[in-house]
Amino acid sequence: MANWKDILEQIHGRKLENTTRATQAVDIVRRNYLKKLTKHTGRNVIAYYSGFLSKPDLPSDINDEDKNGFLMAVHRLERNKGLDLILHTPGGNVSATQSLVNYLHKMFGSDIRAVVPQIAMSAGTMIACSCKSIIMTKHSNLGPIDPHLRGIPAYGVIQEFRRACKEIKKDPSKIPIWASIIGQYRPTFLSQCENAIKRSNSFVEEQLKKIMFADDPKAAQKSKKIVRLLTDYRGNKGHDRHIHTEECESIGLNIEIAEKDQTLQDLLLSVHHCYMHSLMNTPSYKIIENHLGAAFVKQQASVVVPSP
Repeated sequence: MANWKDILEQIHGRKLENTTRATQAVDIVRRNYLKKLTKHTGRNVIAYYSGFLSKPDLPSDINDEDKNGFLMAVHRLERNKGLDLILHTPGGNVSATQSLVNYLHKMFGSDIRAVVPQIAMSAGTMIACSCKSIIMTKHSNLGPIDPHLRGIPAYGVIQEFRRACKEIKKDPSKIPIWASIIGQYRPTFLSQCENAIKRSNSFVEEQLKKIMFADDPKAAQKSKKIVRLLTDYRGNKGHDRHIHTEECESIGLNIEIAEKDQTLQDLLLSVHHCYMHSLMNTPSYKIIENHLGAAFVKQQASVVVPSP
């Protein structure tokens, strides 16, 4: 495996050898490893990488603009070879996620594997659950899929409202306390939270039944269990909880352990290091790219301030 330091040395070597800019050098090294990966698997590869770890202030979550990147990345790919979708994302908009999953299934049917070299949270986990299997390493993580509205957990709102009703019924003197809390919610906010929960839960449950457990007679039972555990607001104790590979297996997800194929693991981690170098050392903060080298890249705008 080419580790973090090895990849960096290759980038520097390519830069010196061809007198290219750092951005071009890292692109060349990264694309070479993507080609090696698809040669090993015999499958199409699309990488979806967000710079949320190194550039948390930039808008790199899943959104409708990403569809343009995937339209470009899917173009000219051989549909009968399936798709390995490499995910590194904090999540994002549920509607955009559903639309993206719908599009990819139209292009590749159910022959899609999610690949999580490090972390795919929230809506990223929803995408992973929409694939026939999820390739993870020993250090990979998924996350809870409970929906948030403007940063507020929908399950938290529902539970808080139920608690308010229960406490007020028992002790009416608490009305002023709860009124100040519940009064901050906008009209219809409670129903919006309920609808968001129903929509995201039903989507993931349906994807699990239709794709991951398509041939399993216990598909409905398994899907309900997984959704219940991934949305367990009290049990997860936070939307940022990291769900490790072993737990993903234990709750019933179809997990492929990358370490069982040493070459695959080495290539995946090498590709991952390449993308992390790209996001850390260039203006890029989101990359959607296929193994043919077609890439949709969002970059941070540079502002030049003239000296006095």
